[in-house]
Amino acid sequence: MDFVFHIVFPLLIVVLFWAAWAIVRRTRERRAAWESGLTARARVVRAWVTVRMVNNVPQRTQWHEYDFTTADGVAVRFKEAGGPASLDAGGEALVYYAGDEPDKATASEPRPGKDTFMTTVCLVVLGVAVVILTKVAVEY
Repeated sequence: MDFVFHIVFPLLIVVLFWAAWAIVRRTRERRAAWESGLTARARVVRAWVTVRMVNNVPQRTQWHEYDFTTADGVAVRFKEAGGPASLDAGGEALVYYAGDEPDKATASEPRPGKDTFMTTVCLVVLGVAVVILTKVAVEY
């Protein structure tokens, strides 16, 4: 049982910190793309759906792979989850990108308020989980 409290719990805490960092990183990338003011018309190279079962309930995620050219003439291709289901391969979408990192582009509409709220909720949940795991590990 010591293994769980001395090895598994610290590993879970590290994974939670990594998840928090990844959420904040992607939020900052999206915000930089929106705030840069740079846009381009992108072609949808392919669209697909992934399905994963959670408690016998299917959770579908719509994916798109986009291809666009920046204002500097650099060709960029990127993948993004959560796009509209109505957008098929061969369609066009407006993408937002930052000049210094065009590969971190996003095709989602600017919604900084919702992004900030969701990031905050996720960080609070992850923080509570870290506190609980730490408390249980220390008490043991």
